Amino acid sequence: MKRSTWLWAGIAAVVVIVLVLVFTGWKPGTAGKAAEPQIPQQTAKKDTDVVAPSPSVQTAAATTLDTALYNQKMQWIVNGDSTGKWPVKADYPLPGAILPFKRVLAFYGNLYSTKMGILGELPEKEMLAKLQEEVKNWHAADTTMEVVPALHYIAVTAQGSAGADGKYRLRMAHGQIDKILAMAEKINALVFIDIQVGLSSLQAEVPLLEKYLKMPHVHLGIDPEFSMKTGKKPGSVIGTFDAADINYTTEYLAKLVKENNLPPKMLVVHRFTQAMVTNYKNIKLRPEAQLIMDMDGWGAKARKISTYRSFIHREPVQYTGFKLFYKNDFREKGSAIMTPAEVLKLKPQPIYIQYQ
Repeated sequence: MKRSTWLWAGIAAVVVIVLVLVFTGWKPGTAGKAAEPQIPQQTAKKDTDVVAPSPSVQTAAATTLDTALYNQKMQWIVNGDSTGKWPVKADYPLPGAILPFKRVLAFYGNLYSTKMGILGELPEKEMLAKLQEEVKNWHAADTTMEVVPALHYIAVTAQGSAGADGKYRLRMAHGQIDKILAMAEKINALVFIDIQVGLSSLQAEVPLLEKYLKMPHVHLGIDPEFSMKTGKKPGSVIGTFDAADINYTTEYLAKLVKENNLPPKMLVVHRFTQAMVTNYKNIKLRPEAQLIMDMDGWGAKARKISTYRSFIHREPVQYTGFKLFYKNDFREKGSAIMTPAEVLKLKPQPIYIQYQ
């Protein structure tokens, strides 16, 4: 009788844990994009557990840069803009640079949540097939530009609760990042690891991911929305990064590139309000890093285009990105997700496309 009781108690405990994983979440105030659900606590693996990239993506840095092709591609993505703001003047990138030679098409999310993006919403096989189909769609819309797939994984997630150290962020177990690397290998995709610092800082979080950032095909994303410099809880207000934060990050990446003979690293900075990025004119460009300001807002097409023009086009940094939401872009009455052809009418053309 006791064994039977213990058995049913164990089953009940498992059911409770599953329900917590499925339904745990917190909903920040409306901030122009989807709420980021709270992720259950996990234990990180040891450094020795890191999965090495496959030979198909682990390549040495190139030795030369086709500057003529670079100039041609840069002019192409300007897309007829006549304001004089684009293209942004900068030194040539190091050999092996992905931009502006290729357009990056990324699926975004977290493996613990079906609510944070398409990456964690669909089963792996279905998700990868859908990503490859989107790559084909984007190449068909602009046959002059090769399109490469990417998995953009939120490796540090903002939280609605303070946690043991009071930083309102949760670092994913390294085993989860390893799973993303394994998925990416199957379709020869790039990988982005994204950081939502909460009340922590880039100085505290970026170095912890160094072993991944040393891999040639792994790049970085940082999200100002959840950088809570005022000390408020993530989601209660929209956060911010300053040029100094971005400069710290690109300097860190540049050091890794130089010390490990890597191709340039891409850095995606999400943005959908003026205050999310301050002092943009002080952002330093480096041959070792390629900066993408990613329009991160959801909603009706006209509002997304207006946001892009106001905060991405008007405040030029280097390259631009554009996020599309499979669900939230339909939330407003009469709204729909933008097609590749519609996005490519923007000036300048986004070189990085992200689906959530």
